Amino acid sequence: MDPDSVKTTLSNLAFGNVMAAAARDYQKEVLSQQKALASSSINQEVDLDELMDDPELERLHADRIAALKKEAEKRQALKKQGHGEYREVTEADFLGEVTGSEKVICHFYHREFYRCKIMDKHLKSLAPRHMDTKFIKLDAENAPFFVAKLGVKTLPCVILFRKGIAVDRLIGFQDMGGKDDFATRTLEALLIKKGIVSEKKKDEDDEDGGYPESRRNTVRSSVDPNSDSD
Repeated sequence: MDPDSVKTTLSNLAFGNVMAAAARDYQKEVLSQQKALASSSINQEVDLDELMDDPELERLHADRIAALKKEAEKRQALKKQGHGEYREVTEADFLGEVTGSEKVICHFYHREFYRCKIMDKHLKSLAPRHMDTKFIKLDAENAPFFVAKLGVKTLPCVILFRKGIAVDRLIGFQDMGGKDDFATRTLEALLIKKGIVSEKKKDEDDEDGGYPESRRNTVRSSVDPNSDSD
């Protein structure tokens, strides 16, 4: 036999053996991975079953359900007290409204004053965002007794009550930079600083577009905007 032919045959046999060995090794590796995955899946199922039967997890779940139920009951009770919306009240109802809740914001307004309408817009946006605080308004013309009693001289006048006691007030727009185009969040930040509303969590915060009434709309009035005074 030709020496070169023998050499070629032997070389081919050696290559074939190498490829066969490689194929066997690859098959072993695939089987090993499949077994590992199956074992991991079984362990995961066991772990999940153990978690489902974990008394600590069950207790935490029950506590969470109880907390959510308590919060829902609280919101419902506050709604019955008039929280969650911006409402107009009469002079006859005023005293009961401000003493019936721990925190109350009352806007003394005049129906023809341009700036009172701006304040209405912002307070209406904030009321549903801050359930713990009651938001109301009172027509100053129809409430002479409380206007005199509380020393309301400039409108809009927003008085902040805690447990029926007037603790602070916003007169006109002087605390919002004296401008008509302040954002709802500016008023909200001021009320948070004064402690009459609670700060919202980050995931609850919205940009100005999140306040439905805060988008700039033209408020028409037959009265000069600068006439909102004494």
